[in-house]
Amino acid sequence: MDPGEEGDPADEALLAQCRARALALLRANLAPEGILACADQERARQRHYRSVFGRDAAICALAMATSGEPSLVAGAVAGLATLAAHQAPNGQIPKLVHHEPAEPDFWYLGCLDASLWWLVAVDALDRTGAAPRLRERFAREAGLALRWLQAQEHQRFFLLQQNEASDWADIMPRSGFVLYSNALWLEVKRRWDVPGREATREHANRLLRPFGPARAADRRAELLAAHAREHARDRGAYLSYVNFASFGDEGDVLGNALAVLFGLPPEGEAAGVMRALQAEGVDEPYPVRVTCEPIEPGSPQWRPYMARHGQNFAWQYHNGGIWPFAGGFWVAALARAGLADDARRALVRLARANALDDWGFREWLHGRSHAPSGMRGQSWNAAAFLLAQQALAGGAVLGEAPAP
Repeated sequence: MDPGEEGDPADEALLAQCRARALALLRANLAPEGILACADQERARQRHYRSVFGRDAAICALAMATSGEPSLVAGAVAGLATLAAHQAPNGQIPKLVHHEPAEPDFWYLGCLDASLWWLVAVDALDRTGAAPRLRERFAREAGLALRWLQAQEHQRFFLLQQNEASDWADIMPRSGFVLYSNALWLEVKRRWDVPGREATREHANRLLRPFGPARAADRRAELLAAHAREHARDRGAYLSYVNFASFGDEGDVLGNALAVLFGLPPEGEAAGVMRALQAEGVDEPYPVRVTCEPIEPGSPQWRPYMARHGQNFAWQYHNGGIWPFAGGFWVAALARAGLADDARRALVRLARANALDDWGFREWLHGRSHAPSGMRGQSWNAAAFLLAQQALAGGAVLGEAPAP
């Protein structure tokens, strides 16, 4: 089946309904300062979900900007402007800006991905023509954000370094050289012409997928890679992170999907990465379970903070839960890897996930029972579905197709 080819009428009706519901949800969650993370509910207000989150607002902006609806396009720009207005003096884009009162939050240990996603979104909105001259408008803020990120970059490996619990999976132990963050860094480097992109790509492939015959050229990098090669499980995909004498082989599905989407794998290897993850059943019955297998208490990777709020036990939340927003990028990565039929089937399953709980667009589902959990009305679920649908129809997900 070709991308965009019509299939079962019931599936087509479901996809059309999901698109309409997604657009309606984005409209409902729009505030003057930009898109809020989820629908209004008491628990969301208590947990500050009714805020403009850096990563959420940037991901939503990518879909809102191509929606064709002026209010959503304006809201996409408003969210990026709110984040820019609360940028730290050192250049860091905040993890979130609270809705009432407007106050930035920079998390605990240096939240990298808000700055990365913000830079991707500013460039993408400029390139699509939805917000022309946006790069020029935010030239100062973008320069500061890039400088702050470059200060986190290892000067021999050209990979970003981060501490634990410092990205979207903010109660997970990934640290050191993290796949998710460096896949984004590769894309930011391409979009903003940051020096050393090929070096970033080379070291990411040598360190985070160390199982092939190629060896890292740098002695210290090879020591890290050799330890992972000797002790980690080779799933046929990238490790979630590599650090000094530690690594993540739980299988970071979102990180791998973004790596494929942003052109990290060598020529001809993207489909193999996606097939390896499919063999783990990560997109059944809904896309996508964000780890191939959970980290269990007693594992060297387990941290006591993972029990915080009772959320990150096995098959829950970041630790083996199913996240529909990540499912959108999974579908786009399948399409990018040339697996269009698989992508279309996954898009239908993604619509079914969002339809659970009376079109709840719930934050996450339990990885085993598939019970909906977390907040209702997640904005980035709606946005990621629209981006996945766009990718399957042959459109560019992020303003333009990534270079290899």
